[in-house]
Amino acid sequence: MTNTLFLPELREMLADNNRAELEEFCTTLNAGRTAEFMEGLSDAEVWQVLQFAQPERRSEIFGYFDEERQLSMLAQQPTDEVAELVEELAADDRVDLLQQLDDEHVDTILPLLPVEERRDIQRLRSYAEGTAGSLMTTEVAKLADRLTAREALEELSRQASELETIYYLYVVDDDNHLRGIVSTRQLVSSLAQPHRTLREMMETDVVVAMVDEDQESVAEKVEHFNLLAIPVLDSGRQLLGIITHDDVIDVVREELTEDAQRIAAVTPLERDFLRIGLVTLSWKRGIWLTILFFAALLTAFALRHYELELETYAWLVWFIPLIISAGGNSGSQSATLVITAMTGGEIELRDWRTVLMRESVVSLMLGGFIAVIGYAVAFFIAPSPSDALVIPLTLLAVMITGCLCGATLPLVFKRLGLDPALMSNPFVAGIVDIMGIVIYINVARMILSN
Repeated sequence: MTNTLFLPELREMLADNNRAELEEFCTTLNAGRTAEFMEGLSDAEVWQVLQFAQPERRSEIFGYFDEERQLSMLAQQPTDEVAELVEELAADDRVDLLQQLDDEHVDTILPLLPVEERRDIQRLRSYAEGTAGSLMTTEVAKLADRLTAREALEELSRQASELETIYYLYVVDDDNHLRGIVSTRQLVSSLAQPHRTLREMMETDVVVAMVDEDQESVAEKVEHFNLLAIPVLDSGRQLLGIITHDDVIDVVREELTEDAQRIAAVTPLERDFLRIGLVTLSWKRGIWLTILFFAALLTAFALRHYELELETYAWLVWFIPLIISAGGNSGSQSATLVITAMTGGEIELRDWRTVLMRESVVSLMLGGFIAVIGYAVAFFIAPSPSDALVIPLTLLAVMITGCLCGATLPLVFKRLGLDPALMSNPFVAGIVDIMGIVIYINVARMILSN
């Protein structure tokens, strides 16, 4: 919700060009709160207010606006002012923004940046999307391994203003090869031994990410080892940059969102739900709905194949929705649980026997419970108590089939190198629907023909 508390005052200050109060507004509050109070302003007004902040503070406030609004402002404002702002942004953040702008606009901004910044942007833009290189920032605290604790602190104080985080300090040799890591706390506590070098105090067993490593793998490492940042190396172990925990959180959120959308049989959306074009949204949903529609036709063909039995025992038709929903729902539950467990690293392919054994037991328990309820209902509808046995036996078989299919299909997809989330709930339900009809009629044939 937009905070309108300061909007009248801000607009009045802009109308009067009240520099003193606008500068105070930009510097007094937390940067996030400052951005929040400007949400109700137009892009032009926001940009006008930002010009009264110092460059570093301006980029900090700017970073709290959502990406769509940031891009809108960058696309509309004078190129020289945009270049000044881009120069102050964190290396990874500015590359992410420039990747979203059209090439023509980027080509007008880059020449206005210092040569070193321009080279850094071009290097980061060269890494493939979704890799560690595309996530990293080059603003990393690098210290020579020969420095003493006091010398390291002095060097750190010179670098600090240009660094994104200084909790981890990376120790390198003269060729920029990563040799170890020292925490700031460790460095400060070592001042009691002023002549002790970083080489003597550093930890050499460092968890790292390779520059071409998949971002999901990097996120798993950061989560598993509870890191605030992870260094990124090339094949020669040269330190290229770091990936901080806030970028990892973004990756995790992105991956979870994509998995949730795939589970619902929707092609992952590249933009926010309310901002994506209706035609694009319809296409991403419609293509899978069409596939599922044709899959559902198989259920109709299965029913048509057993038309004679359904005409002979008309009361069986009344239970078709019950049979289909029981199998589809149990299969969807199993698929969702297995997919989320695999995404969270709780299940590996080697655990397939355990997964299937557990699902077999659970399906027997659930199927048995639902079968009892089904028999109680069928008892009053079927021509005889013995005929009513068709329903509980079918429910038990269908729920066992649904649970095992829901658990197995994501594992099979993973084994084939595909995303398990592609085996979404609607697909599992569609497959189990067809199997449910086949099981239902064949159980009915065995019992009713006697």
